[in-house]
Amino acid sequence: MGLSLPTVPSGEANFLTTRLDYVVNWARRNSLWPMPFGTACCAIEMMAAAASKYDLARFGMERMSFSPRQADLLICAGRVAYKMAPVLRRIWDQMPQPKWSISMGACASSGGVFDVYSMVQGIDTIIPVDVYIPGCPPRPEGLIYGILMLHEKIKGESLSNPALREEDPSRVGEPNLPDGVIEELALPYGNSTNQNKVSGLVTTTALTRPADRKP
Repeated sequence: MGLSLPTVPSGEANFLTTRLDYVVNWARRNSLWPMPFGTACCAIEMMAAAASKYDLARFGMERMSFSPRQADLLICAGRVAYKMAPVLRRIWDQMPQPKWSISMGACASSGGVFDVYSMVQGIDTIIPVDVYIPGCPPRPEGLIYGILMLHEKIKGESLSNPALREEDPSRVGEPNLPDGVIEELALPYGNSTNQNKVSGLVTTTALTRPADRKP
């Protein structure tokens, strides 16, 4: 009668892969090589974060890689025009896996004050974003805090989860939430480049609201 060993279902993490995840994620988060994509004032704050006062080298990030094929962290700092969108996407596609991205500042995250036809209203319509950093522009401390948040995200990744490295170009710019949820969230914030479909309905409802109903 042979000794039967316990089996682990395919794709499920066990003790070995859990410890391996810890070591691999430790190495990845402490040796990120940024690909700076600076287009406006946020880029000045990113340069300050890499200078001697704040010193990104303590995170193992002193090598600013201006070659996307030798980078694993894209930092988009500044506004992105629609003419620049294909360039940003090509740089992202040239970066090897595993890779992550940071959207630095209001312009990169949502278009900021540039609510005009020529500006991309958030780079998450072009590439996937891991960490958003608010501010106009955010200070170097804000970028460092965003990097620490990314470290925490990398710490929780697992090699047994293939979905982390999957990319579907056809899904870029597609919402991850149902249309109704997005419209409810976006009602007060409709912009001129992408007005939500129910803004007119909400305005009409507000004008015809009975006087005895509470707002």
